[in-house]
Amino acid sequence: MIIDRSNAEHYNWGAGCDGWILGGSPELSVIHERMPSGTAETRHVHGKARQVFFVLEGVLTMERGPETFRIGPQQSLEIPPGLAHRARNDGPDDVLFLVISAPAARGDRTELAGG
Repeated sequence: MIIDRSNAEHYNWGAGCDGWILGGSPELSVIHERMPSGTAETRHVHGKARQVFFVLEGVLTMERGPETFRIGPQQSLEIPPGLAHRARNDGPDDVLFLVISAPAARGDRTELAGG
């Protein structure tokens, strides 16, 4: 079956953010996410999951370890396991992006103090 946002399993997270599960197994997950302007996730780390964030629309600000990156459309950034990170939308428009995790990140997240 072809899956897109219209028929994917949907969930809400954070302050008005959306996620659509496009594919998933214990070994791999692909999620389409939307972050409205001014939103941010909590700084966290994954013990096993390696993630790739691929921006479709807008600009995603990613805190990765001590560095901060601005990821534009058709650009990606990889987050290795064990590295603290946090996604933010500092821009005026929604950011749409894919999060690809191997293995799947569900249940593999530790939130960190200070944001």
